[in-house]
Amino acid sequence: MSVRKRFIAGAVCPECQTRDSLAMWRENNVDIVECVNCGHQMREADKQAREHVREQEQVIGIFHPD
Repeated sequence: MSVRKRFIAGAVCPECQTRDSLAMWRENNVDIVECVNCGHQMREADKQAREHVREQEQVIGIFHPD
């Protein structure tokens, strides 16, 4: 199964500062943004999971049993 990636127009990579190099896709209810130039990745858990995290905690991953 192929994952369809979309480029984010005008976005700048926070790591290498390259413009128009960020691709975005969704995997297991997590938004993933990756720089095609340097490989830097950013992940954002879905909104429902973020609402259950207390202020001083961070989400490392979300387990979705099948």
